[in-house]
Amino acid sequence: MKLSPERRLDLAVAACAAVVYLGALWNGFALDDRSQVAFNPLLSDWSGMWRAFGESWWASGFGGQYYRPLTVATLVLDARLDGAPWFHLVNVLWHAAATVTVAALARRWAGARAGLIAGLLFAVHPVHVEAVANVVGRGELMAALWTLLAVYAAVVRESPAWSGVALACGLLSKENAAVAPALVALAWLLGVTRPPRRTMVALAAAWAVAGGAYALARWAVLHTHTGFADIAPVFQGADGLTVRLTAAATLADVARLLVFPLRLRVDYSLQERTLVSSVLDARLLAGVLCTAIWAALVVVAWRRGRRVEAYGLVWIAVALLPVANLLFPVGVLVAERTLYLPSAGLAVAAGAWLGGLRSRLVPVLVGLGVVAAAARTAWRVPVWRDDTTVTVSILADSPRSYRGPQYAAALLQAGRNPARALAYYRAALALYDRDSRLFIGAADAALALRQPALADTLLRRAAALCGRCAANYLNQASGARARGDSSIADSLLARAGRLASP
Repeated sequence: MKLSPERRLDLAVAACAAVVYLGALWNGFALDDRSQVAFNPLLSDWSGMWRAFGESWWASGFGGQYYRPLTVATLVLDARLDGAPWFHLVNVLWHAAATVTVAALARRWAGARAGLIAGLLFAVHPVHVEAVANVVGRGELMAALWTLLAVYAAVVRESPAWSGVALACGLLSKENAAVAPALVALAWLLGVTRPPRRTMVALAAAWAVAGGAYALARWAVLHTHTGFADIAPVFQGADGLTVRLTAAATLADVARLLVFPLRLRVDYSLQERTLVSSVLDARLLAGVLCTAIWAALVVVAWRRGRRVEAYGLVWIAVALLPVANLLFPVGVLVAERTLYLPSAGLAVAAGAWLGGLRSRLVPVLVGLGVVAAAARTAWRVPVWRDDTTVTVSILADSPRSYRGPQYAAALLQAGRNPARALAYYRAALALYDRDSRLFIGAADAALALRQPALADTLLRRAAALCGRCAANYLNQASGARARGDSSIADSLLARAGRLASP
């Protein structure tokens, strides 16, 4: 059967998206994959697929404000079929589907050439590695795909029902899918598309139904959950103005990661990106400069009638806003995974611009750029192979981050080397002493070294912080039991109980 040019384009960009992530099939589980996949009780049998809709994303002690049951349901399905390679293969397939949808949108708005370029750029962009190569990045991939489909159903198919269904699925995958209606409204506002008023009203009604049903389900599940306020460690104790100045400064990081992602990191440490409290801070000025350049590009594109380019550029800002810490602080200051959906706007804008150029150099330059980005992506994928590779990466790329020594200490404890683990915990505490997990982990190591007095001192320090103490004690005790130290686990819990007593 002969394929249409559109289907051949879709297959080409999907294949490109899959090929660069073939190395992910050799990855195991790393960091949060452990709690969400390897040790998640919901994944133990088929019933977890529907029980997920009555549970928060994390255990309540770790932040009950997240509700992502559709993502968990897909993980349950994966667990019934195969091991880690299958989880990673499914992530790659979600990424390939998102890539095809980006290409389809660009093709619809700016032609086949623009669609091909946008699809290729999105397929290989190195900033996507964290979301695709780490299993818990599934939420980013699913939310992005459903958001893209909600936009496609609204502006291309003009189908309110399907757009509403896609929005609901996106919200049930991850909260940032809430930007879908704004992205559609932006297309109307900029004149990229203009459906009949009746269709607009029907779309608004479909979104209201989807959003209302999601909000009701979310409240019903989460209103009784407790947990810490999930904000980035750097924002602890900061006032609102300082939070926003710091967030504005990080826009320089966002611009670099989107445009020139040569240097990537697992952790953007709070020591390297400290609070910005002055409007004269060079970091803030860099962020403002990047924002000004972005705004100038939007204005130039708009004035020249390049509406798709303008739309793609504004898409970046709309998709970034929920995680930018400008409206409210979130759990991370900078994270590459959060740029997955914003980068779709960049791909559309770049595809429309480059696709409109008729120079013979354009295919050559695009080809070289795609090859270079693909090589960087493929080289980065093995970083997410397991806890050890991730830890080594943090120690090398973010030497001032306390996360590197923290994860190294946990690995050493699991390997029954408490003396070195305690040394790494002390190194982590020298960098940051506001995370109770560091004190509890260090107390575990002290007990293994038969230093109960030191353990009690460390646990008192943890109790003074106590942001996530209950869950952290249980997790540390579980780790001790897993390595065969049940007596230490019991001692940790007993000491935690005494500290909690009035």
